[in-house]
Amino acid sequence: MAEPVEAHPSEAQRRLLDAARDAFGAKGFHGTTTRDIAAAAGMSPAAVYVHHRTKESLLFAISLAGHQSSLAALRAAAAQEDTPPGQLASMIRTFVLGHTTDHTLARVVNYELAALTPEHRVVIDALRRDIQQTVRQVLERGVASRDFDCADVGMTTNAIMGMSIDVARWYDERESWKPARIAEHSARMALRMAGSDPGVVRVRR
Repeated sequence: MAEPVEAHPSEAQRRLLDAARDAFGAKGFHGTTTRDIAAAAGMSPAAVYVHHRTKESLLFAISLAGHQSSLAALRAAAAQEDTPPGQLASMIRTFVLGHTTDHTLARVVNYELAALTPEHRVVIDALRRDIQQTVRQVLERGVASRDFDCADVGMTTNAIMGMSIDVARWYDERESWKPARIAEHSARMALRMAGSDPGVVRVRR
């Protein structure tokens, strides 16, 4: 059975999750020890096990919250627009902005998947399919309405999502590219990949 995750973590649990996220982001899951996490959270190693039985259960809690947040944000972004091009631009802008402003979390939830147990991986993979499907449905509506011109909706969806997720890997706060600029550029690239002219898309702000 997958270990349950607290819907509303306490202050101590939140400190623990934040410490684990930062440690996993800096050292990777396998390079991080429970002692590393406990020290960063200001707890004893024994106190960690009061809230989480294993290091992997911490990763699962972080991954679950991150994927649920991304899915909710995508759906909310799509709901703000009336046309497929507007929806796609809004969704990718929102998604990429999240992957830059919270890039440590994004790196952990996207690049530490192999460390999850099979039971936990099933849960996360289902959420990832929902995220992918949310974008794909907008592309399908756009093809049907002739707002988009892409020969293979599935491949285009994969390409757009791959581009958007990978921003978390290469984004560097020390560079001159700011999150808002990267998000806007990614939204325009997504429209081009879908076969729409970014110059004629009008989105609500």
